[in-house]
Amino acid sequence: MDGNVQTYKGRLVAKGYRQIHGIDYDETFSPVAMFKSIRILLAIAAFHDYEIWQMDVKTAFLNGKLEEDVYMTQPEGFVTPENAGKVCKLQRSIYGLKQASRSWNLRFNDAIKEFGFIRNKDEPLCIQEV
Repeated sequence: MDGNVQTYKGRLVAKGYRQIHGIDYDETFSPVAMFKSIRILLAIAAFHDYEIWQMDVKTAFLNGKLEEDVYMTQPEGFVTPENAGKVCKLQRSIYGLKQASRSWNLRFNDAIKEFGFIRNKDEPLCIQEV
């Protein structure tokens, strides 16, 4: 309107508040690092003069694989007349799902083990070890 281009980011988000425990999801817990573990890593890095890099995975929750069958209504604006009564079956987790953080953490856990990393025995066991 005023000559400036405005951009909008669209994000598909599930209505997780409508999910029912035991039907749509079983577990939601995903672990976080203990503060003392982070302090130890920083101390080791400082002692050896290592570089420290921080990383943020903005699409992390979109990479989790769902173990349950989860369905959602079609997004508003994407419904075609011939498919008006249909729903979408999710193949991966999306933002808003109760189990999104856990499913991503399980996938990350599997990927990091492929590089030879192992869980710190002093950290509490939060997810099933296979």
